[in-house]
Amino acid sequence: MTPLLIALAAAPAATQETAAPLAAGAVEDGTGTLALGDVSDRMTVPVSINGAAPQPFIIDTGAERSVVSRQLAGNLGLSPGPQITLTTMTGSTRVPTVVVPSLSMGPLRDQRAFNAPALEARHMGAHGLLGIEQLRTHMVSIDFDKSQMAVRPSRRAGGKRSIVPLGSDEIVITAKNRLGQLIVTEATFEGVKITVVLDTGSQISIGNLALQRKMRRIRLKGPIVMTSVTGEKMTVNYHIANRVRLGGVSLGSVPVAFADIPPFEHFGLSGEPALMLGMDALRAFRRVEIDFPDRKVRFLLPRQYAVASRLS
Repeated sequence: MTPLLIALAAAPAATQETAAPLAAGAVEDGTGTLALGDVSDRMTVPVSINGAAPQPFIIDTGAERSVVSRQLAGNLGLSPGPQITLTTMTGSTRVPTVVVPSLSMGPLRDQRAFNAPALEARHMGAHGLLGIEQLRTHMVSIDFDKSQMAVRPSRRAGGKRSIVPLGSDEIVITAKNRLGQLIVTEATFEGVKITVVLDTGSQISIGNLALQRKMRRIRLKGPIVMTSVTGEKMTVNYHIANRVRLGGVSLGSVPVAFADIPPFEHFGLSGEPALMLGMDALRAFRRVEIDFPDRKVRFLLPRQYAVASRLS
């Protein structure tokens, strides 16, 4: 799993052929360094463990397992589980687990007991992370207009598929399923064909070194320091991408750090140009829906770019 806690706060406005300036709070100084984001503005969902009062969790579509904070586990008196090896963006480390008897959030009801890694809340920015293990049968909806994130039933429920009306400001991309994760292959990075993993647990997008090698005359900025959920730090350089295309829409001014983090190898993407697309880039849209059973990703374009921002 690869949740990323402290990263760049750049949140570019949605563009099509035009680069957009960095959003307020994402300051680029004379040394080419971007200000680090504040984890307090991360969107969370209320998750209840074993029927207890709901606590804020971050939905992490880049994480394979769900995680609980040590503080919440102590308050709920959760039983200790075995130590496991947890893979984050900085590497692998042994961590303790706790036994989660059941977990619920909206329509999501997981009544099976499972072992969840127990980590420090201050490193996660919430009392836990909700991973693919619980999300794979649902749809994740992120409404940036309302600053709300939710887990909902898949649009495929009942065998029905939604149809996007002609002229709609919604872009729908069909993705591939790899190890439970949705992989977008209809994408390019400044003209280079890439594979994209949508990672709502990361505040910044991360490209692998195979992508960096494909980019000619790339001008890197930085360095910046990123911190994982286990508190380990990693120093990387980054690039402001002029154009990242996903299906029929493209984004401009997207900050992308470069590093061969373990998730690329986990998804079998270390040898080809690939990108973990973080929340800073996803914020370019009014709404993003990641429908795991339907294998669809839906992007609702900003009003001012509605139909005109589609690519041929």
